[in-house]
Amino acid sequence: MIVRGSCLCGGVRYTVSGPLRPVIACHCTQCRKTSGHHVAATSARRDDVEISGDVTWFASSETARRGFCGTCGSNLFWDGPGVNLSIFAGTLEAPTGLQLAGHIYCDAKGDYYGIEGDLPKASGSDPAMTTQVQG
Repeated sequence: MIVRGSCLCGGVRYTVSGPLRPVIACHCTQCRKTSGHHVAATSARRDDVEISGDVTWFASSETARRGFCGTCGSNLFWDGPGVNLSIFAGTLEAPTGLQLAGHIYCDAKGDYYGIEGDLPKASGSDPAMTTQVQG
């Protein structure tokens, strides 16, 4: 299945030709500050993602960078260690067939909201949640 996505202005577009991981909500401080709330992201193998347009990359830590459109400011990607590239789920074109599967960094969530429901919740990072991809 081929999935496509883009930024708000269409200056950056991407195509994913491989499987996507279920969507995970990240409540860490960096994600909240870059998005204005928590981030909902899927991921795919970097080799399966083709990007066109100019992505602006910001080194948000010693081990990761965040990709966004320099024109409209849309947050698009989180690129850290490993073989996967995280993709902000809201930038995908429907239908995606994806579902929210869990929450990470719950201990760092904003004090203005709760995390409801029965989905798995991790206090910090959870590689079992964040590295799986659908077949």
